[in-house]
Amino acid sequence: MSGFSVFPVEGIPELHEGDDLAALILERISLEENDVVVVAQKAISKIEGRVVRLDDLEPSDRAIDIAAEGNEDPRRIEAILREAKRVVRLRPPLVICETQHGFICASAGVDASNTGELGTLILLPLDPDGSAVQLRRELLERSGRDVGVVITDSFGRPWRQGTTDVAIGAAGVVVLEDLKGRHDPDGYELHATVIAVADEVAGAAQLASGKLGRVPVTIVRGLDLRGEGRATDIPVPPELDLFR
Repeated sequence: MSGFSVFPVEGIPELHEGDDLAALILERISLEENDVVVVAQKAISKIEGRVVRLDDLEPSDRAIDIAAEGNEDPRRIEAILREAKRVVRLRPPLVICETQHGFICASAGVDASNTGELGTLILLPLDPDGSAVQLRRELLERSGRDVGVVITDSFGRPWRQGTTDVAIGAAGVVVLEDLKGRHDPDGYELHATVIAVADEVAGAAQLASGKLGRVPVTIVRGLDLRGEGRATDIPVPPELDLFR
């Protein structure tokens, strides 16, 4: 079994709405066929204008009540409530939400860290799978290389401490590898095994990029992960969710 490499794309500047991320990547790295370009969600959100100012948010009564319980800024809570499809659990200041995409995460993905400007919040992309498709297309047109793209964010996990990066957008890569019906080396038939490949790629990339270094793009090279699928297919459907 061959190995693979994971390395950050250094030198990408602070991003703003309208920036050409594909050009910034290709100015700094020569892509190879089957590379997977892993991009932090905040990079996509910034270039797509998914940034809001706290001063532009008028908190609702519900946001004010939640904020008071957790000694929080009610404007931030208001941003979370606007982004949430539903509130799953509430223990102020922690607000666990289901996003419009179907992800279950803290604060509906609203984040005040690494925004590039104090007094602003970054929201999740409206369509992270679509964002991945667009970036993949631009990279192919300009480099001639057929690469995969995975867009990531840091999520907590039920029953486990700490966060890890997971895929919230994907294009051109296997997202879920279904091994049901395959046999292990002992001949046992697998009945329920599905590998979250895109999430594994996201976690590997985070190890190389780090959390605080403001490195928004990482390359995973040496694996053939070509395939189809959407990161929004990863959340467990409601009818199969034992904990909903």
